[in-house]
Amino acid sequence: MAHEELLARHRAVLPSWLALYYDHPIEIARGEGRRVTDGEGRTYLDLFAGILTNAIGYDVAEISDAVRAQLDRGVVHTSTLYLIRQQIELAEKIAKLSGIPDAKVFFTNSGTEANDTALLLATQYRRSNQVLALRNSYHGRSFGTIAITGNRGWSASSLSPVNVSYVHGGTRGNGPLSGLSDADYVRACAEDLREVLATMTSGDVACMIAEPIQGVGGFVVPPDGLFAVFKGILDEAGILLISDEVQTGWGRTGEHFWGIQAHDVVPDMMTFAKGLGNGLAIGGVVARGEVMDCVTANSISTFGGNPVATAAANATIDYLLCHDLQANALKVGNRLMHGLRAIAREQPLISDVRGKGLMIGVELVGPGGEPSPRAAAVMLEQTRSRGVLIGKGGLHGNVLRLAPPMTLIEQEADEALAAVGEAVAATREELAQ
Repeated sequence: MAHEELLARHRAVLPSWLALYYDHPIEIARGEGRRVTDGEGRTYLDLFAGILTNAIGYDVAEISDAVRAQLDRGVVHTSTLYLIRQQIELAEKIAKLSGIPDAKVFFTNSGTEANDTALLLATQYRRSNQVLALRNSYHGRSFGTIAITGNRGWSASSLSPVNVSYVHGGTRGNGPLSGLSDADYVRACAEDLREVLATMTSGDVACMIAEPIQGVGGFVVPPDGLFAVFKGILDEAGILLISDEVQTGWGRTGEHFWGIQAHDVVPDMMTFAKGLGNGLAIGGVVARGEVMDCVTANSISTFGGNPVATAAANATIDYLLCHDLQANALKVGNRLMHGLRAIAREQPLISDVRGKGLMIGVELVGPGGEPSPRAAAVMLEQTRSRGVLIGKGGLHGNVLRLAPPMTLIEQEADEALAAVGEAVAATREELAQ
């Protein structure tokens, strides 16, 4: 009854368009390690981590202690009108980790705000409002970031502060590029980019923004090297490349610290958020110094990079580097991937298992191979009933998203695989009724 009462209150005062999981939504009341307990006392293994945000997990002493130490100083907020020691230390770490020459960092409160800031910098630097984005992309829920989101399910308005052209390079799906080899796909996307530049823009484009792995789009992974080819074409016209690392950053992909590094290219800017604060609100942009400094008007950030959030973020980065969570993401992610692919071989409901590290998408289809959002919805219920929380996404809402805290251990991965295997079988039975 506690959840039902809370849901009624939620519906009375919060927007109808605010998405909730499950037929009977739950409150996450407590957490420890990789497990959370709901408001009615049921405990779950969390494989979605607050949408990839609780990167280290729950109740992590090193992070909690850093936050308490800052609170004990009595300073929760100052604004960027004053020097913030924790913010400066964090910026130094991120600038060094970015690999971007002469890097500077600006902090925000979210990935949405970070991407808006990147658009501001690119359009100011290039003196152009033209932007390239990828089909099936997602970059946030603000007016500016909805405008560059190439997924109709998450783009509520056709109005836009920028002039956007969409290019191939996201999901292959069942479209004109499906079935191509990786090399042919890269070649076709490059030809498409050149054609879009020649026919749909005036040439002086500000930037391209791209997720190295499309998150909300269903953990779609392009062939390694695609963005290096794109960067070569963009450089011919001086167009900036922005890598949206909100979901792929901090070693989650296992192979690299940043998702864009799989393409052997250094972008002009990267945006980040989510896992950086392990649940505290923080995001930002790291960019080449001349790009970051191109803004000529005064500006501040009231809450971005505040002392508490940056204290948590410093502790989070130190923890994930000290414990080599990138390597753990690769090891445990491979275990999950192999296990899920073994399940897929026995279950025609699953058409694809893809991803990198602890960022895995499982695509569900109907009897004719068509996307099945119904199957994904049932799977969420079936996994929850077995004590496991997962996410979903994809252009058609038919992709399961597994992105647990990067501290997940192999025994927990095996526990998750057992639950998912049972849930797939139960989902098939339910759909057949």
